[in-house]
Amino acid sequence: MSTEVKVPALPESVSEATVVTWHKQPGDAVERDENLVDLETDKVVLEVPAPEDGVLGEILKPEGETVTAGEVVATLGEGEGAAAPAAAAESSSADAAPTVAEPNAAAAPAMPAGESPALSPAVRHLVDEHGLDPSRIPATGRNGRILKEDVLRYIEQGGGQAEAPSTPAPAPASAPAGETAAPATPTAAMPTGEREERRVPMTRLRQRIAERLVEAQQTAAMLTTFNEVNMQPVMDIRSRYKDQFVKTHDTKLGFMSFFVKAAVEALKRFPAVNASIDGTDILYHGYYDIGIAVSTERGLMVPVLRDADQLSFAEIEAAIADFGQRAQQGKIEIDELTGGTFTITNGGIFGSLVSTPILNPPQSGILGMHKIQERPMAENGQVVVRPMMYLAHSYDHRIIDGKEAVQFLVTIKDMLEDPARLLLEV
Repeated sequence: MSTEVKVPALPESVSEATVVTWHKQPGDAVERDENLVDLETDKVVLEVPAPEDGVLGEILKPEGETVTAGEVVATLGEGEGAAAPAAAAESSSADAAPTVAEPNAAAAPAMPAGESPALSPAVRHLVDEHGLDPSRIPATGRNGRILKEDVLRYIEQGGGQAEAPSTPAPAPASAPAGETAAPATPTAAMPTGEREERRVPMTRLRQRIAERLVEAQQTAAMLTTFNEVNMQPVMDIRSRYKDQFVKTHDTKLGFMSFFVKAAVEALKRFPAVNASIDGTDILYHGYYDIGIAVSTERGLMVPVLRDADQLSFAEIEAAIADFGQRAQQGKIEIDELTGGTFTITNGGIFGSLVSTPILNPPQSGILGMHKIQERPMAENGQVVVRPMMYLAHSYDHRIIDGKEAVQFLVTIKDMLEDPARLLLEV
């Protein structure tokens, strides 16, 4: 008897998802609650756990397929599977290679047709993309199954080029002459050609990011004002107390907590920057939910610090560290990405000296931090070197006047250059 593996309920406002990565293949033993496949929505990556112990049967939705809530993506069969043999086969290539060489060769005639169950969707895609002969790829998977790593290793070792002499005749008939010239010349491999082009579909998250950025530029009257801040006072405090801070709070003292605290104080003084437009109304928020931009391999995410005005420095630093770690793992929850009233982004960690951050709709303001750089500054008639940072405040000019925008940024500057004001709220 088989069990259906279904797409879980999707977050609110999300209608479909894309199958990103299968972590198990047909025949693999799985345990209850073990992650089988990752599904990407336009906001987060969802994991689909195994509903029970068993053996993964047929994969009905390969990588790249679009799925909806409740749709069956695979079947799960009963039995203990072959977890131990599979682990042994994949953990020791020295032991696996001799035992799978003959079964792989025996299955070779069926593999080029693309119908062999030994080829997973990901493997089949790589084989077709590079025009490989599966019978020539050393398999390390259980029962002679070719793993994705096997194909990549085979390509890295030049396996794709070695196959060119075996198919010289059909090439001219199936492809233009320009495409067959490269395989015939081992010194001009196509994957490293100077004029190579590669078409890759945008991920759902990247599509969503693009939509929101275009929306912000098309709907808001966006302007940016700049200032600079002397980071020496904050750096002195951080240097003086960072060790004690870690011992007391079990988290590092960074710069972000100072900027969050300074931004909250400035938002209290200039409520329009913490507001948003709703139709023909201005919605003033009586709370301070600060979005913190986090860069990941999948794109930019902005998890939100709820009620940031009520958080201590340690709580802010711990929350931001947690956001960063879970964002890289794709474990940020959907409700953590919604509802912010203001955003802070730090391009300085990548070396950016100055930039104009784009609003995060429907918010009306965003603060851009940048690289700390020592520069000569005039103080009391003398030239001194100070660690300076350019600040950028992009705002929606429809509800925020230039005077407010400038004074908002000056308030942040004043708070950072005299951090005691953050504690005294003056």
